[in-house]
Amino acid sequence: MEPQLLHSVTDSVATVVIHHPAKRNAMTAAMWAALPPLLGTLAADPGVRALVLTGEGGTFCAGADISTLQGSPREAQELAVRAEEALAAFPRPTLAAVQGHCVGGGSQLAAACDLRFAEEGALFGVTPAKLGIVYPASSTRRLVSLTGPATAKYLLFSGELIDTARALRTGLVDEVLPRGELGKRVAEFTQVLVQRSQLTQAAAKEFADGRTDRDEHWAARAHESAEAAEGVAAFLERRKPRFTWTTSG
Repeated sequence: MEPQLLHSVTDSVATVVIHHPAKRNAMTAAMWAALPPLLGTLAADPGVRALVLTGEGGTFCAGADISTLQGSPREAQELAVRAEEALAAFPRPTLAAVQGHCVGGGSQLAAACDLRFAEEGALFGVTPAKLGIVYPASSTRRLVSLTGPATAKYLLFSGELIDTARALRTGLVDEVLPRGELGKRVAEFTQVLVQRSQLTQAAAKEFADGRTDRDEHWAARAHESAEAAEGVAAFLERRKPRFTWTTSG
């Protein structure tokens, strides 16, 4: 099978699989270019309430497949940044499910997700210093927001790989799972996400990402919706809420 991005939707969760196992799922130029339109298609599907990004064959992504990146390094970097920004802008919760190597461009993609769950034994690295590449400002800020400046500088200055224990301690990942349990945990957690209010999630995502100018917008959306009334009613009636607001609403 050619290097590509595979996708499926099950139980309101979209799963995007980086498929290039011959090179530890390194992203080709075509794969970088394909990610934004694929995410646009999934975002337009009202049946999708969460998204999981993962890799084929026991590893997440070893970065960019340098052999396929034609033109200048800047053009190649722009492809990766556009993909990263499209992932960060996805309007519903996103989760990176990480096994094996999550390095270079792979770490960019993982950092662009809202959450990162990793299997024990995974390795993380941000490696532009090994190639003489200037890491983009937007990617650097995103890394700093997760790990703090000291860890971000450690990763960027050295290009060294860190294990899951350090990644968890520094905020690069949110949960570490024993071997063989990552898939089950991700499936369970994403089903929690799809049952929650998309209104709450969408507003929280914007605020957490720094959109502090949107208070009035989200207050109006909340006032127009029946989400709070349904949430309170479900609590009083001791049942699961049936939230109906969608990000297209």
